[in-house]
Amino acid sequence: MTASAEFPTDPEDREGWLSPADIAHARTHLPLVYVDAVPVRVDDSGDVVAVGLLLRVTREGVMSRALVSGRVMYHERIRDALLRHVEKDLGPVALPQVPASPQPFTVAEYFPTPGVTPYHDPRQHAVSLAYVVPVAGDCRPQQDAIDLAWLTPEEVCGEAVQAEMNGGQGLLLRQAMAFVGRLP
Repeated sequence: MTASAEFPTDPEDREGWLSPADIAHARTHLPLVYVDAVPVRVDDSGDVVAVGLLLRVTREGVMSRALVSGRVMYHERIRDALLRHVEKDLGPVALPQVPASPQPFTVAEYFPTPGVTPYHDPRQHAVSLAYVVPVAGDCRPQQDAIDLAWLTPEEVCGEAVQAEMNGGQGLLLRQAMAFVGRLP
């Protein structure tokens, strides 16, 4: 594993990081950089055989399926952000297989205004680099995730699962399956 920046746990020691009030202000004035990760299981030949989707409750109280995603912090490499978010959402022994120089399969631009792009986030304008991330370890939902379901590529591209996803993440998931050659 590569060396990563050590992030202080005390908010007062996080030089260069924004306070909750400052990040709320920044979200209304600046596009923020995010990563989206599609966790997958692969077989011995490297073909995607299962896709992990989190089950979460939205702010409105609606159950929805979601990808692993989150903000890239100040002074954090993209690779380290991917590893941090996979661990945060899937647990410390998910064992993500992120290459030394990860390349996104697409860039998704989330807008607070619906309809500008297929991606929508009412909180902010965010530019998200999207990756397919194979995981080899034991994955369990963490943080605010209620469940983690492993579905086939065909199931995640189906109408039922697509209807359970918010903010354009269903489209992002279909793009990921096309990228790995598993779009039905």
